[in-house]
Amino acid sequence: MMNLTVREIENRDIDKIADYWMNASPDFLEGMGVDLQKMPSRQQWQEMLGAQIQEPYESKKSYCMIWEIDGEAVGHCNVNKIVFGTSAYMHLHLWVGGHRQKGIGTQFVKMCIPWFFKNLELKELFCEPYKLNAAPNKTLQNIGFQFVRNYVTVPGWINFEQEVSLWSLPKEKLNSLPSR
Repeated sequence: MMNLTVREIENRDIDKIADYWMNASPDFLEGMGVDLQKMPSRQQWQEMLGAQIQEPYESKKSYCMIWEIDGEAVGHCNVNKIVFGTSAYMHLHLWVGGHRQKGIGTQFVKMCIPWFFKNLELKELFCEPYKLNAAPNKTLQNIGFQFVRNYVTVPGWINFEQEVSLWSLPKEKLNSLPSR
């Protein structure tokens, strides 16, 4: 049985997250909606992540949780577009391909959600994955996020214009998420 844990990002995680982005194939990145021309350098990833760790919750532009299986980091979940005390937008990244499509990501996301609500004092959590990326859309539905709508946008600073599916989880639904 695997022991799944989540924790806040630490300096020791920076290179692993940079590796995830820098070593991913162009097809994998484009499948997530990434515009390859907007990809930051390794140094830029490292600087952004390092700065994020130092910021107090009220000032964070991004907030990241690390996913671990038996003590080994295997992915992360982060939020950005943070309006402290109001809302944020969540992103899910399972780094190790062999762990994908097994329900592990769903378990990790459910473990992270309370951290986001508590530490950022959120009233609502959003996620707007690329409509064509089935995995996060299925995960969000399974967790209990409410589908809001599909629309075309540039959802993030490293994305191309795309159709996204907007999902919402209001704070009042936090305690009624499915246990499985």
